[in-house]
Amino acid sequence: MRIDNDLLSKLEKLSSLEIEPSKREGIIAQLSEIVTFVENLNELDLDAQEATFTTVEGGTPFREDIPACDPEIVQTILQHAPKSDQGFFVVPKIIE
Repeated sequence: MRIDNDLLSKLEKLSSLEIEPSKREGIIAQLSEIVTFVENLNELDLDAQEATFTTVEGGTPFREDIPACDPEIVQTILQHAPKSDQGFFVVPKIIE
């Protein structure tokens, strides 16, 4: 996958970020390194490896799921969001 200005512009729109023109080339180089690293991982032969999700023998113990909602924390977080509506984040539509 090749990272170029068009893809970076699309990523900016999807993430609601704005990258300064002077930093665009550096960001493109960093993203290209990341994509190259991930593509190298695809070349590994892992057919003989057993899929594992934990190093703890016996799995993870269950705990009671108790929701905690502090309205003050919610309001603080939403104050820093670019857009919000009725207690939810408003994000750009990505599926048409």
